[in-house]
Amino acid sequence: MSTASQKPAEPLKFAVLDEEDLEVVSTHLQDAVVKVGDVHWLRDEKRMVLALNRFDWEGALADKPEYCRRRSALRFERVLSCQGRNVDPAGKDAVLNLLAVEFVETDAPAGTVTLIFSGGGAFKLEVECLEAELADLGPRWHCTARPVHLDALKD
Repeated sequence: MSTASQKPAEPLKFAVLDEEDLEVVSTHLQDAVVKVGDVHWLRDEKRMVLALNRFDWEGALADKPEYCRRRSALRFERVLSCQGRNVDPAGKDAVLNLLAVEFVETDAPAGTVTLIFSGGGAFKLEVECLEAELADLGPRWHCTARPVHLDALKD
């Protein structure tokens, strides 16, 4: 029996300083849900902060699967601009489903971070460099199901 199925997952805390770090964070954040009102672009501080409910994929894929979520924060520093696509900032209670977080370098070390949501929504951040952090904020809570993607249903 694996360790993951014997005890609850420990809270995550990741520093992101390169594309490889961001790929790890993106994997942990797949299917996280965030309310539009929990996305904060702090222009004067050059910071973007999202409070989200992360699905615990490690627990879901363990020998004895548990479906849980955990409140988490994702923070990006050195953000020069933020643009949204297919996200209505006035709809504070609208829920976005995060699919991936990607980085494309433009003029090293600067680049573009894109947070991609289901339904075509996205946030595009122009950053001086890749500097971010993912941190779990509290205990896990059980949920009834794990997210399913349409591509998985076709197989």
